[in-house]
Amino acid sequence: MKTTNSRKLRGVQLIAHNKVEMINDSTFRVFSQSGKGSYIIVRKGLNWVCECADFEFNHVVCKHIYAVEQYSKRLRRAIPHEAERFEELCEPQLVCKYCGSQNLIKRGVRKNKSGRVQRFSCKDCGKRFVVNVGFEKMKATPQVVTVSLDLYFKGISLRKITDHLKQFHGVKVTHVAVFKWIKKYVELIKGYVDSLVPDVSGIWHSDEMTVNINGELQWIWNVMDNETRFWLASQITEQRQTIDARNVLAEARNIARARPLAVVTDGLHAYERAIRKEFRTMRKPRTEHIRVPNIRNRSNNNMVERLNGTVRERNKVMRGLKDKETASTIMDGQRIYYNFIRTHMSLSGKTPAEQARIAGLNGNRWRSLIRRASVDK
Repeated sequence: MKTTNSRKLRGVQLIAHNKVEMINDSTFRVFSQSGKGSYIIVRKGLNWVCECADFEFNHVVCKHIYAVEQYSKRLRRAIPHEAERFEELCEPQLVCKYCGSQNLIKRGVRKNKSGRVQRFSCKDCGKRFVVNVGFEKMKATPQVVTVSLDLYFKGISLRKITDHLKQFHGVKVTHVAVFKWIKKYVELIKGYVDSLVPDVSGIWHSDEMTVNINGELQWIWNVMDNETRFWLASQITEQRQTIDARNVLAEARNIARARPLAVVTDGLHAYERAIRKEFRTMRKPRTEHIRVPNIRNRSNNNMVERLNGTVRERNKVMRGLKDKETASTIMDGQRIYYNFIRTHMSLSGKTPAEQARIAGLNGNRWRSLIRRASVDK
């Protein structure tokens, strides 16, 4: 038999997929998730009556009633319209560094020890110059830098990256230099991507995992969206208190620019108070907290658990982290890689950013992000 948590979660999913239609104040139509039928829910006195089999034969509050009772159409109207939340990643427009003209043509390349850099000529003022957006004053080429970033967040160690660069790109660089590139560009990109507003669903998953930082176990908190798999927020803390849970939920809300309809968590008690305080509102319906105390529960939290496994795969190569600052940089980079670079089979080959209606990146995704972040800062 379905559990109460399972029915609540499916009720929220119906709202997230816009399956509820208001006929009048006391009558609603709820369409099935398969799209092959619908059910009429009618208020009789203080109770709701549904024509589905779960309500008629099991005499329980079904998912359709949960959808109607907990989440009204007025709340959905309060959520920002999808057109307002859509973010287009526009390719930065190249302009002349002397006169600001966009009337440019390519005019050969400049060669140096690190490779070739494109030169441009302005048809208005006649001057020539090099445009290397995001990689100004870098000795290494954009290709070498972005290959290093990509390999690192695919799980390759720093020293193996330097060996790869030496063998296949003819570039000699130390592992310290590679990490400086990672730190520099993760910081740059993070400020840009956190300003974008993903079009996420109303169901979020949150969980915490342990990580070894300088020989001490600390906690990583992760929040991700159910529908798009968009990794909303991540924080590292020493404890698992209410304030720690509240901070990561607040970060997720700031990035999504919306309050979730439901948050699915494990049985940690800190979540209950954190969700109540962070998403407190006098208007109904309020954010639903769905606790999944164990893996056998049918409304499980496997989605964010799989994300935790991805984090562990990266950290296993490093055999622990040096300090909290390094750990934060790596977690921010992993979130960027997970959302904008890596495609997902569960999303039919899309990235979570594409699924969240943030336009996709073509070609060298790392280079595109760096260029856009450099123009935007």
